Amino acid sequence: MSYLEFLGQYGDRILSGTLVTVLLTVLSSVLAIAIALVTGLMRLSPNAVLRGIATVYIEIFRGTSLLVQLYWIFYVLPLFGVTLEKFTAGFVAVGMNLGAYGAELVRGAILSVPRGQWEAALALNMTPARRMIRVILPQAVLIMLPGWGNLLIELLKGTALVALIAVADLMFQVKQINGTTFLSAETFGTALIIYYVIARFMITPFMRWLERAMQRKLGRA
Repeated sequence: MSYLEFLGQYGDRILSGTLVTVLLTVLSSVLAIAIALVTGLMRLSPNAVLRGIATVYIEIFRGTSLLVQLYWIFYVLPLFGVTLEKFTAGFVAVGMNLGAYGAELVRGAILSVPRGQWEAALALNMTPARRMIRVILPQAVLIMLPGWGNLLIELLKGTALVALIAVADLMFQVKQINGTTFLSAETFGTALIIYYVIARFMITPFMRWLERAMQRKLGRA
């Protein structure tokens, strides 16, 4: 079977799996960013309880395997009365895992904003919340964007693990196709190309555009 014949016969299934992977990536990214922002700010809170909660969350999700977390969310939580559909369990696990890494990016970026900016906002008599939203966070976002670009690519690759709980993503589909055809080079080679295309021509350009947009907004273009 030629490669074109292979694509003609299995292209629909591969495309279907690719769309599921893209959707998983988008939903996981939204969840990861939200978690990272909240827990990153909690890590900087003067309240010891909030700092403690954020620290425990970050250490657990950074210090344990994403695969184990995925199995816990899908197989163990139902024992405690919390049952998630497999697609939901997949993007929740990936989002919570990468959100823990992102929290440290948020914290580090905020602390990297020059001290003079904090003092200038304080001199304008801004409230702490207004100071953070109007002055500190926009500059911190620009600092953290390169790191987030790398993290989102890692998130994309992490979504491949959801195939292990039978979510019909790209990896699940190519494993099924390979199991019946034994055309390993064609199936996994196609998956490799698709993951690369998503990372190189979707995530990377978007993050670079976002970085330029933030630079213009802050007058640094």
